[in-house]
Amino acid sequence: MTPESRSGLEPWSSAELPDPPRPRGLQWMGVVGPGVIVLGASIGSGEYLLGPANFVKYGLTLLWVTSVAVLLQTNFNAELMRYTMATGEPAVTGFMRTRPRSTVWAVLYALLYFFQVGWPGWAGAASGAFFFLFTRRVAGPEDAGTVYLIGVATFIACIVILAVGRRIERTLEILNWILVVAILGSFLVLSAIFVAPSTWLAAWTGFFGYAPSTGRFLLLPEGADYFLIGAFAGFCGAGGVINITLSNWARDKGYGMGGVAGYIPAAVGGKKVHLAHTGFTFVPDERNMERWRGWWRVVRMDQWVIYFVGALLGMMLPAVLYVTFLEAGTDIRGYGIAATLANAMEARLPLMGGVVSFLGAWILFKTQLDVIEGMVRAVTDILWTGSRRVRNWRGGDVRAVYYALLGVVVVWGMIALRMAQPILLLQISANVAGVTFVIAGIHLYYVNTRLLPAALRPGVWPRVGLVALVVFYGVFAFLSIRALIG
Repeated sequence: MTPESRSGLEPWSSAELPDPPRPRGLQWMGVVGPGVIVLGASIGSGEYLLGPANFVKYGLTLLWVTSVAVLLQTNFNAELMRYTMATGEPAVTGFMRTRPRSTVWAVLYALLYFFQVGWPGWAGAASGAFFFLFTRRVAGPEDAGTVYLIGVATFIACIVILAVGRRIERTLEILNWILVVAILGSFLVLSAIFVAPSTWLAAWTGFFGYAPSTGRFLLLPEGADYFLIGAFAGFCGAGGVINITLSNWARDKGYGMGGVAGYIPAAVGGKKVHLAHTGFTFVPDERNMERWRGWWRVVRMDQWVIYFVGALLGMMLPAVLYVTFLEAGTDIRGYGIAATLANAMEARLPLMGGVVSFLGAWILFKTQLDVIEGMVRAVTDILWTGSRRVRNWRGGDVRAVYYALLGVVVVWGMIALRMAQPILLLQISANVAGVTFVIAGIHLYYVNTRLLPAALRPGVWPRVGLVALVVFYGVFAFLSIRALIG
């Protein structure tokens, strides 16, 4: 029995590692992709909602949490892609290859996906932005029914988008390129026009926890709401299972051995594609190791250039706008959280309110699309890998599994939208993300250092980065749980 089959899954097959692309210039836009999708999702959660809620209330010194979180997450992302490039499997399949049994880990990670991204907080928050766009006022408790109906429409729109195209990953990639370029570009222009030099200085020094106004380092404010700050830490960058889904998108993009495994096609415009239920391995000879290094060139561009830089800018640019237009110490949580910046800007510049509310609605709608797709994709892969009966259902067409699960998730979302305000749902999601980082960080360290061939295992610094990730999020998870029960 091979090490990767001890939990009950079938062992890896043998295949040749595909040649990596060698792009130049603008050709990189067609090669990178998973990092763009995760970056697009990150801008719509921590960067646009939970980050500003903390910065307005506690100040820009909390940006140090962003710098540490994004650094550690980028290393985590690269290690997820290491496993997928080496085996053609999503990382969760690798986790299912560890003892005691694959079904134990399948249930655990399916629950983590549900408790983190099964709450439709982004759709609810997008509804608040759409509400402001058409009414020019921030939604209150009396508008809950209207906000709910807009949220339902958002879910239906997600289904329509995910049903068309040829390859779902490519559809998301294109939409996120548009999102990232348009949103970061728009916020950069607005920040350059309206943000004072002193605020820019506070933001840049805030990445190190330093406040120029007081001349002191301030890492965590006194009397802080650690459930809110823990949520901010969880969604700095992407967060938890959203990061883990990066490996699913990398498989569908064809990175490394993912080019042998297949992908999930769309229902309309796609065709039935064979999706392997078990991974592949290759002989680490000189020729394949040269290809392996070529694939790592792609990963470094996708993660350290696109994701790392983009996530830092995505947090800083909305932050400086929020603290410029909103009074320090304000609690902006509520039905209309996504419209608070638009409302504040419109009070000074009437034309800007509509522009900013449209940007906010687009950001949050796109994030909801990403997280719905990511959860359904991950659970589809879990079922596809772990159950022969599922693989044989409907003639072995993975689209049947994917879209059946998507329908269930959307129905649940319509119910969950009634349960609480969107920002509370997002705080729950984000704190679960912190716990997920602790569990998955330990698991990924084990998988990459025990199951992969020695030549493909991470070096010292990537291992140190995974340990640091577990400690960092372990501290915030502890503070959040203590605040919740205390």
